[in-house]
Amino acid sequence: MTPRFPRPDYAALDLYDPGRKAVEVDLSDNTNLWGPHPEAVEAVRSASLDTLARYPTLYADELRGAVSELYGVSTDQVATGAGSDDILDSLWRAVCQSEGTVTWPSPTFSMMESFTRMNGRVGRAIPWSTAEANPEALLEGDPVLVYLCRPNNPTGAMLERDWIERLVEAAEPIGTVVVIDEAYAEFARHSLARMAAETPRLIVSHTLSKAYGLAGLRVGYAIGTVETIREIEKSRGPYKVGRIDELAAAVALRDESGWAAARVSETIENRDRLTDELIDRGLTPLPSAANFLFLPVEDGRAIGEGLRERGVQVRPFLGTPDWGDGLRVTVGPWEMMETFLDAFDAVRRELGEHTAAEPAAPEVADAPVRGAPESPRPSPQNDLFGG
Repeated sequence: MTPRFPRPDYAALDLYDPGRKAVEVDLSDNTNLWGPHPEAVEAVRSASLDTLARYPTLYADELRGAVSELYGVSTDQVATGAGSDDILDSLWRAVCQSEGTVTWPSPTFSMMESFTRMNGRVGRAIPWSTAEANPEALLEGDPVLVYLCRPNNPTGAMLERDWIERLVEAAEPIGTVVVIDEAYAEFARHSLARMAAETPRLIVSHTLSKAYGLAGLRVGYAIGTVETIREIEKSRGPYKVGRIDELAAAVALRDESGWAAARVSETIENRDRLTDELIDRGLTPLPSAANFLFLPVEDGRAIGEGLRERGVQVRPFLGTPDWGDGLRVTVGPWEMMETFLDAFDAVRRELGEHTAAEPAAPEVADAPVRGAPESPRPSPQNDLFGG
């Protein structure tokens, strides 16, 4: 008799483990290395005891209101969850049927395979260069869902809006749902949220873990048409965002002090500066529109271990399509970047690696232009933080 629990396709899954350890300088998880949003900190500190004792609102209405203000959409076009992971997992449950595949360009967010298998579906990864050259490659076999990360994790690449429009147009006749994970959109100063609000079966998801420094609270949201969002909310269920989390996230999104906008500007400046430093060393970091860089190297495991021995942690990626081994380095305050560069130089000398792989990196579209004018507040359109 075949055991019914755990089901065979689920039993092969393992617990998520990025291999992170405690180090002096942790540049491995793409969080805000300046810390949490000060206004969110104050909201947590000033919360009443009753806030802890009672259930939160069913669907985080105050947070939905803040998202509505930011993007100029209605509150019933906003879903909320315990991080964007929760939103994506809820979407998978709402979309995945008894048949059908899920596709994504690879490399990308590592949880895609897990979400797909958790929901009893088959995933199909398309090499990034293949998908970038032909978005319709993601639609072969009529998948039920296509996942995109924009800017992409771990490479920082920014798919052009024309490319997205071409994919969505081709997906419409076959009913494929397209989700765009915009976890890092603030650092590109551009979002397709308004496009999602007007396009059936297109969803954009966001998190408060990156630009706003609230990874420890687990808050995310999604934007789409009223009909699409309703299906996600049904799958997600009530009470997923704690009341204190909701209050902190709402004030962070409104960013009345301009703290988040300033940190985004500083991140972009340091990202460009770190890129130049690596290029000066004869290396080829990929163009990035996110708060990290992806650096192709010859031996990601050895360099990652060497950095960790020196108190610096990055995220190695081994054998990625198109680029092979690489290091993903979170961008933070410049003092941290200097520590990374010093440790990286020492590891390269020790390993005798004076050159890195030189891939044909994809161009970044819609990435911020150095020296572009900035605004302390985003407009309620497609632009974020002065894009």
